[in-house]
Amino acid sequence: MANPGNVARGLKAAISNPNNSEEAKERVSERLRQMEESGEVDSAEAHAGQVERGHKSAITNPNNSEETKQHSKQVLEDLQS
Repeated sequence: MANPGNVARGLKAAISNPNNSEEAKERVSERLRQMEESGEVDSAEAHAGQVERGHKSAITNPNNSEETKQHSKQVLEDLQS
């Protein structure tokens, strides 16, 4: 299943894209409204995806300490189990 946060970002980009027709923008706006009303965008699944991406990023960030990287690795292991 697609990540709802990514879907919402794509829809928002489509709305602001000047190359898309008004009809396409209306359809996309309706889909985004439906997602927002259903709570799909702010769901626990979306939050979990954000947490996972943040920890993956922390592991590869050269500015983070080894302790921080180890913590992020542990969190990711816990999320996958």
